[in-house]
Amino acid sequence: MPDKILENLKKRGFDAYFCETSDEATELALKLTDKNGTVSWGGSKTLSQIGLIDKLREGGFKLVDRDTAKTPEERVELMRSALLSDTFFMSTNAMSADGVLVNIDGSGNRVAAMCYGPKSVIVIVGKNKVCDTLEEAEFRARNVAAPLNVKRFGFTKTGCQSGNCTDCLSDECICSYIIKTRKSNVKGRIKIILVNEDLGF
Repeated sequence: MPDKILENLKKRGFDAYFCETSDEATELALKLTDKNGTVSWGGSKTLSQIGLIDKLREGGFKLVDRDTAKTPEERVELMRSALLSDTFFMSTNAMSADGVLVNIDGSGNRVAAMCYGPKSVIVIVGKNKVCDTLEEAEFRARNVAAPLNVKRFGFTKTGCQSGNCTDCLSDECICSYIIKTRKSNVKGRIKIILVNEDLGF
């Protein structure tokens, strides 16, 4: 199964890799990182779960790290600067077996980086994120990932606290942007590392 998925991703202009473990994926991700360029990331349970963010912070990279901000205004500016980083890390909320990524976002910074800006985008994807069809991937993003992330953030005003997306218009809505990435026109810009473990939401 991984071979077919990797083939489908490559047909869409993505670089695609498969790792058995998250440790292997972390090692590969660091090898793919431009050591002389700036590095940043989007909010991701997967990245923190596998220890990648800690390794980036300890590895002497030139980071654009929004968590170092002293004020909300500085945090916004760092998030804007991340869109011009040389390497940007993220995960995906879901992916279809034929290679389409589905992501939801509240503020839009993560999906913006996927679409345009950073020279290289490295996406780490646990096997739990891979769905048979695009329809199932869209369902997963909205009705599995979104409610779990709302709970993680401690939000209390969204309809998906019930466990399903309700198309709410809450100020805390985390699915303001729903983006399907079906192809990378710049070949190799988006690098996808599939991992044979359940990772993130």
